[in-house]
Amino acid sequence: MSWRKTYTGYSIGCAVVWAVILTLVAVMYPDRLHTFLLVGFGWLIGWISATIARSVYPPPKPKILAT
Repeated sequence: MSWRKTYTGYSIGCAVVWAVILTLVAVMYPDRLHTFLLVGFGWLIGWISATIARSVYPPPKPKILAT
């Protein structure tokens, strides 16, 4: 269950949700599928950008409060 709190878990969850959304749209509204694919690809570009940023930039260092 700890994988749900990770970026990998988030990514897998998002992929499953997008697969369900695109499947439902393809079945129920085939004429609107192109629009949903564009939105899905836009989200994918953002996800790739965030993944690259997470791997390139280090996480912030914790601040030590002066006492």
